[in-house]
Amino acid sequence: MGLERTKGATAPREAAKGATAPREAAKGRPAHRWRRAFLAVLVIAAVVVPLSAAARPWTPAPAPAVLAAPTRATLAAAYAANRANAAQASRMAAAHGDPHRAAVERELASPSRQLLTFDGRGPGRATEVVGDLAHADRVAVLVPGSDTSLDTYDRFRAGAQALFRELTRQAPPTAHPAVVAWLGYETPGTVSTTVLTTGRAEQAAPHLRQLVHDLRAVVGAAPGRSPHLTLVCHSYGSVVCGRAAAGLAVSDIALIGSPGTGAGSVAALHTPARVWAARGADDWVAHVPHVRADLFGTTVGFGTDPMDPAFGARVFRAGKGGHSAYFTPGSPSLTNLARIVLGTPKELR
Repeated sequence: MGLERTKGATAPREAAKGATAPREAAKGRPAHRWRRAFLAVLVIAAVVVPLSAAARPWTPAPAPAVLAAPTRATLAAAYAANRANAAQASRMAAAHGDPHRAAVERELASPSRQLLTFDGRGPGRATEVVGDLAHADRVAVLVPGSDTSLDTYDRFRAGAQALFRELTRQAPPTAHPAVVAWLGYETPGTVSTTVLTTGRAEQAAPHLRQLVHDLRAVVGAAPGRSPHLTLVCHSYGSVVCGRAAAGLAVSDIALIGSPGTGAGSVAALHTPARVWAARGADDWVAHVPHVRADLFGTTVGFGTDPMDPAFGARVFRAGKGGHSAYFTPGSPSLTNLARIVLGTPKELR
């Protein structure tokens, strides 16, 4: 107040002198302030809203089987070892009084399931193969988003099965597709602070990179084969793919229902792969502010919208579906994803 009185004679004149410039600069401020306020509200809500999942006690499970990196010759043994581990986890869950988890793990232990990895501890992790990986040359790796765990695994696997069926329907006789459903990280909760930052994605990225390395060793083992690997990254899974992308030996990366990747452009991903993006007309992610902001000492948000031309992705049609509809049979999104995985993107509809 004292300083303002001392400059009282000149301040009004200077304020009037520069009134036009501040007025012009202020035009862009409301949207920026609104986005920052929106993110702040999300962070505060995530901190104060009690989550039922957080209160859920973890079900005991055995340590995962210790196995060497898979090869074509050892795939069957790896599947069997992980099924045995899932069966043991199911028995422990039943004894603990968790019938839902016990049922999920009992299904995973079925003789027909092909588990490349399994870990029933905590929210759980699993890598499941749909199709004949030993002879595959077109492989899609599904990377899930928030709220995916063993407790919700069935819906994740249903997407992998739908994509495999579509791949089989479209594939020419010379192509041999397979799908890998990779629940290889602890996904964030939709209502949590972790879903607003890249923390979980940074933890997951090295594991995704290792999976791609292992898959290439398996599917590229046959002489003369040129495997075509595609990452299909849904929702927060696209943040994981963004963190793993640099120099990764994959042919394509498809971002669906993406809140952003944490990078400002395809060039910033430093990937040799073609990068695709799609969003359903009814996907609520379209309304999430695509910004990055420092709030409470944490960087919140994932930057440029992958659907924005400035990002540089190849945009394809996804149809009218919502956030969970990308693998709906007959949808443009599923049809186009299959064509990307098969390496026939010129036929995208």
